Amino acid sequence: MSTPEVAIIGAGLAGLTLALALHEQGIKATIYESRPAPLNIGGAVMLSPNALKVLDALGLYQDVRGRGYNFELLKVVTVDGDLVEIYEFGGKEKYGYQANRCYRHELIDVILSKVKSLGIPVVFGRKYARVVEETADHVVWESADGTQSTASILVGADGIHSSVRKYLYPDVEPKFIGMAGITSAVPASQVTYPYGKIDQPLTITAEGKGAFVIAPQKPDASEMFFGRQKRIDELSREGWDKFLADKEGLVKFLQEDAEVFGEVAVTATAKIPHDKINVWPFYVIPPLDRWASQKRRVVILGDAAHAIPPSAGQGINQAFEDVYMFSLLLAAAQSGGVNFEDALTFWQGFRQDRINKILELNKQIDLRRMPKSSRPADLADEVVQKEFDLRWLYEPDFKAEVENWIRSAKS
Repeated sequence: MSTPEVAIIGAGLAGLTLALALHEQGIKATIYESRPAPLNIGGAVMLSPNALKVLDALGLYQDVRGRGYNFELLKVVTVDGDLVEIYEFGGKEKYGYQANRCYRHELIDVILSKVKSLGIPVVFGRKYARVVEETADHVVWESADGTQSTASILVGADGIHSSVRKYLYPDVEPKFIGMAGITSAVPASQVTYPYGKIDQPLTITAEGKGAFVIAPQKPDASEMFFGRQKRIDELSREGWDKFLADKEGLVKFLQEDAEVFGEVAVTATAKIPHDKINVWPFYVIPPLDRWASQKRRVVILGDAAHAIPPSAGQGINQAFEDVYMFSLLLAAAQSGGVNFEDALTFWQGFRQDRINKILELNKQIDLRRMPKSSRPADLADEVVQKEFDLRWLYEPDFKAEVENWIRSAKS
């Protein structure tokens, strides 16, 4: 396989990180982004050890660690402060890394700065339109302005509403699950919690009212993120824009029933800055048989391939896993050590197995967080409060997995 020129569609977290991972392997890539400038919207993301291990391998971890709030546990409690569940999201001693809650734009800034320092081309304002031609060794694609380009591989890292995915699956559309997260952030000094210091993300449950989530953010924990989920019918893209623009309506929703969740919710929502309000509609896509085209010149990854509901907080973490393993396998194919088609088959199989386990973990988390009256009768309190064994999630050695597969492929 000749040294590939990879075209990456999407300059979000997955696309930027893929370009770095490929550069680490000596593979040239260019990133194309439809927006005129880097994405500077959205709230924070929670990074767990499996993703931080990838960022560390790419020389990004220390910068990322300093941009966000480091923590280890998520706690679910009742309004009275009684513990419902503890969920590990990291641990320096156990997993090698604390978890990190970092604003998306801060994370993009860290990664994009390194991309630019390495001279990796990023073309803003160029929107992917379609694949013109695909052969056994290259793909020709066209942007919205009619410009055509050729690449050895075209990678769609363009999110859940992926345009590149349309080439593989013209009829697959993201499915809205009838829920959106409505969130904001306030100074930590505004928030009062009568049951101790909020030094870990906290979910407060109230029978019949759902949950109120609050979490420290910024490196010094000087800010508190908070939010609730709202049942809502699907809107068009313009409809979601209008929904987000109705700041007073969103403030009203966040303040509604605040007293039900206790003093922490009342104080957090007392004064909500409009510029911190975000709306996150929850979309999923059905399992896809393949993440690559028939001729293997077009590949999708991250949310374009497997959008995951938010329960376990693994969406962006899994995208980082995708791009790192893909870069290692592409490098192995480039060197002639393995067949690229076989490498893609292994990559998707390994990745899909982990996605499936995370989807099952999501189900277990959702079940545990149900109001007690709605839980299955055989789900005892001690089972709910027992910590999950998450070593399989946080401790994989992706490089070793790839090396083991290469050895077996050559034997």
